[in-house]
Amino acid sequence: MTSTSVTYELIKEDGQTGARLGKLHTPHGTFETPMFMPVGTLATVKTMSPEELKSMGAGVILSNTYHLWLRPGEDIVDEAGGLHQFMNWDQGILTDSGGFQVFSLSDMREIKEEGVHFRNHLNGAKLFLSPEKSVQIQNALGSDIMMAFDECPPYPAEYDYMKSSVERTSRWAERCLGANQNPDRQSLFGIVQGGEYEALRRQSAADITSLDFPGYAVGGLSVGEPKSVMNHVLEYTTPLLPSHKPRYLMGVGSPDSLIDGAIRGIDMFDCVLPTRIARNGTCMTSTGRLVVRNAKYARDFSPLDEHCDCHVCRTYSRAYIRHLVKANEAFGFRLTTYHNLYFLIKLMERVRQAIREDRLQDFRDTFFEQYGFNRPNAKNF
Repeated sequence: MTSTSVTYELIKEDGQTGARLGKLHTPHGTFETPMFMPVGTLATVKTMSPEELKSMGAGVILSNTYHLWLRPGEDIVDEAGGLHQFMNWDQGILTDSGGFQVFSLSDMREIKEEGVHFRNHLNGAKLFLSPEKSVQIQNALGSDIMMAFDECPPYPAEYDYMKSSVERTSRWAERCLGANQNPDRQSLFGIVQGGEYEALRRQSAADITSLDFPGYAVGGLSVGEPKSVMNHVLEYTTPLLPSHKPRYLMGVGSPDSLIDGAIRGIDMFDCVLPTRIARNGTCMTSTGRLVVRNAKYARDFSPLDEHCDCHVCRTYSRAYIRHLVKANEAFGFRLTTYHNLYFLIKLMERVRQAIREDRLQDFRDTFFEQYGFNRPNAKNF
């Protein structure tokens, strides 16, 4: 019997696109979807305080199993009372399984049926992570939503390799379900893989949904493929997932992909993009991408975005923020990060309102035109 600690409530569907407005019910609150979830890999969203995140409307945030396993160790987090107590966050927390990091951070790895042998990216020590170990760590971390341990194949990957990978991920998913020690408090989501191969996506979806997880993620996208490929994969994959359970697109956070993902039936998104580019001085604005460290902003005393009402835009100028970023001042990175997260969280509020009013396609068309996605050679993230 799978957990019901996290459930999904469908409120309505957009009349133009079929996008879903819903509510995600968790042990630490109920949150409207579609939503963007900030990433707090090491039990912190870089440069942000929990109070700031709550003030801008963040609901669920992410932490990472692999990184917290290495430091400070899941035993310390468990002793603190779990991640909610440890990081002073009383709302939703989702933990990634660590699978992506195992495959992206370690060059020396050996994939076997029992799990993955690899080396610690910090000190080179030998490590082993299995489906059971991943869930054990996540149980200790105490997140509301845990992710099944899957293989994250590279893009592109040959069909035969992807097929064996999908089959292994399905077997691992079943083992993850059996390993969850807290199904009444922590829900485990399954992950659909398969790359750009429709037959394998369909096989993976059939395998994973047969296990009756409380929620489902689409993995293996936003890994280098063109956005047209990602959208095409979503068009035939999302309808294969149960309509009464949450649907999560992993690792996607550019404004265009959030809107296009919502149109294709996705409820939950996460990505390091807004915080990562903020540390390079790149900001999301209503009229497109703005690199505030550029010289042309040295004497620009206007806000980052004249149409944004966040604390940063109401208080500080482009010139000041550019000065801070160029001087490598931490406050500058805090300001750009705050603005980018606020921008995406408010974007999803506008998406939800558009769904309520059956006008999401119109909203997309207007947003894309204003942001500049329709311009020839438009710069994206």
